[in-house]
Amino acid sequence: MPVAQQPTTLSNSDQLATKSKSQREMINIDNLSLIFPSKDGDVHALSDINLTIKSGDFVSFIGPSGCGKTTLLRVIADLERPTSGTLKVNGTDAEDARLNRLYGYVFQAPALLPWRNIEQNCALPMEISKQSKEHQSNQIDKYLKMVGLQDFHKKFPWQLSGGMQQRASIARALCLNPDLLLMDEPFGALDEITRDHMNMELLRIWSETQKTVVFVTHSIDEAVLLSTHIVVMSPRPGRIMKVIESPLPRLKTLALRDQPEFHALASEIRSALAHEHAID
Repeated sequence: MPVAQQPTTLSNSDQLATKSKSQREMINIDNLSLIFPSKDGDVHALSDINLTIKSGDFVSFIGPSGCGKTTLLRVIADLERPTSGTLKVNGTDAEDARLNRLYGYVFQAPALLPWRNIEQNCALPMEISKQSKEHQSNQIDKYLKMVGLQDFHKKFPWQLSGGMQQRASIARALCLNPDLLLMDEPFGALDEITRDHMNMELLRIWSETQKTVVFVTHSIDEAVLLSTHIVVMSPRPGRIMKVIESPLPRLKTLALRDQPEFHALASEIRSALAHEHAID
């Protein structure tokens, strides 16, 4: 069961190390802060972040708009550089992880190139890393089938629905076979029915691939439905105020949303978020 602790004790980086001692550390963040300088005064985006994420877990970042969820994800991806503190991704620093393509990144929008068909979009990261054409073809076939787009190799992004485009984006991120998948609110723009479907698809893909997933969301229900752990962040400057380990099964169904256990976990997250606003 999740252990409810006071905010002052919740920066302990061991909080996510609960599933198994055999799990290695996928992400380790120690006393990380990020300040954006500006003419109007420095913006303190992240403050004293301490967090360990174990391999194979599905970890969601949740918090109010502007709290630094996406910024923290971008720091992990080496798209932003911290002002202080240390960060290790799969045992190496974030820059090496980026250069060696140790993670896949799925953006809020699919970010598919409109002049490339779906097959060519998926091939792009493998082309950049100079992988063989045969390997590219095998990976594209494997992951487009996994996301249910096996018949859409030659279609262009504009010929696909929003949900199908996001599935293609996930396939592209998986084609390099990274251990880590970083996802920045990928289903936020979808309608509720499509979003439910994509959540179930993502859980299936996560189960099949055994990837570690770090997921940004504004939705409490989505965090409960998907996650093994939920990281609650404070208003800016973003701090990790609480880490909640889900007592629910790793693989869930939409029907679970009607169960008391689901509502209890959602209520715990909601209370933590309300507490962050109260102390800000």
